Amino acid sequence: MDTFLKQLINGLSLGSIYALIALGYTMVYGIVKLINFAHGDVMMVGAYTGYFILRALGATPFGLACAFLGAMIVCSLLSLAIERCAYRPLRNAPRLNSLITAIAVELILQNGMRVLPFVGPNPRQFPTMDTRIFNFGMLSISNIQFIVIISSAVLMLVLNYVINYTKTGRAMRAVSYDMGAASLMGVNVNKTIATTFVIGSILAAAGGVLYATAYPQIDPTMGYIPGLKAFVAAVLGGIGSIPGAMLGGVILGVAETMTKAYISSQYADAISYCILIVILLVKPTGLLGSKKVVKV
Repeated sequence: MDTFLKQLINGLSLGSIYALIALGYTMVYGIVKLINFAHGDVMMVGAYTGYFILRALGATPFGLACAFLGAMIVCSLLSLAIERCAYRPLRNAPRLNSLITAIAVELILQNGMRVLPFVGPNPRQFPTMDTRIFNFGMLSISNIQFIVIISSAVLMLVLNYVINYTKTGRAMRAVSYDMGAASLMGVNVNKTIATTFVIGSILAAAGGVLYATAYPQIDPTMGYIPGLKAFVAAVLGGIGSIPGAMLGGVILGVAETMTKAYISSQYADAISYCILIVILLVKPTGLLGSKKVVKV
């Protein structure tokens, strides 16, 4: 039982990071129907930003808070540049053009970081706080896991508030439902889409810092696998559904961790994709996705 609870906490910690990154995928897809494959590399940039800030300030709670803030600012500016220069000119082009562009942006970010003199291609050790274990009866949790889970939960609650109870959230939902009608009603579509990219990049930046804190090694390609897993989580929960992305991330994280603990670490990735295949066969729209009725 102790092992199960320990692995469950590990799964919730990993799943909450997947959920944060998946939210960026699902928000962008929900509005502009674009799979932003560069999203995982925005997470990588956030991790490197946190790395340099923690190197300067030290791995303390204050340093970690500054790392979060700095990563969010840098990734927000980066996402604005990507949306303005790469995606906005192709908004009315066929979706395949945007998809190829997203892959190109992903490769540019990866290889651009590799050739930067202050980054380079070699892995680096991410500064982390000393690990402390807190015991609550049969349940034990480390301070790092606690920070990861609580930070992710707070960010998800803030996102839920923004989406459902603010003017910006209403504009985002209106553009997602009907971009043309929203534009006619006075909604600034370009500003709303840019805001969506910024919010998604803020969550990815937080996910990057949390992922590097939990698994303290970073390199320019570190965003590829977590980004791919987060995309799987978004599809699993229902692409375009905010609660679905959260649920899909947690399910994927717990399934992956339990597979490593009770079966074999070699099958962890396979189990994740098998779950996705089964869900898509049974419910193609994902767990919380809804069918769209097309009127003819």
